[in-house]
Amino acid sequence: MAWQWIIDGKAAKNLKKLPKDVKLRIINKLDFWVSSGKPLEFAENLHDFELGSYRFRIGDYRVAFDVEEETIVVLAVGHRRDIYK
Repeated sequence: MAWQWIIDGKAAKNLKKLPKDVKLRIINKLDFWVSSGKPLEFAENLHDFELGSYRFRIGDYRVAFDVEEETIVVLAVGHRRDIYK
C-alpha cells in the first residue's frame, strides 16, 4: 500500500480560508511528501499532542497531522502564529 493523505473536517475549513496560492502550495507539498514514500522524514514531532503527533512546515504555514497505517490524517492547517494557540 502506498502512502496517502486525507484531510479532517476542521482542517478542510481552515484550508478553504487560506489564499488560493497558499492552498495550492500546501496541497502540492503534501502530494510531494506522500509520493516520496517516506513522508515522516520531512516531519517533526509535536510536543503538544492536542494538535496531532507530527507537523510539516510549509513556509510560514504548518500542517499538524497523525499517522494511521500509511495514511496521513491532516488535523490542522494554519499560519504558524495562529495554529499553536
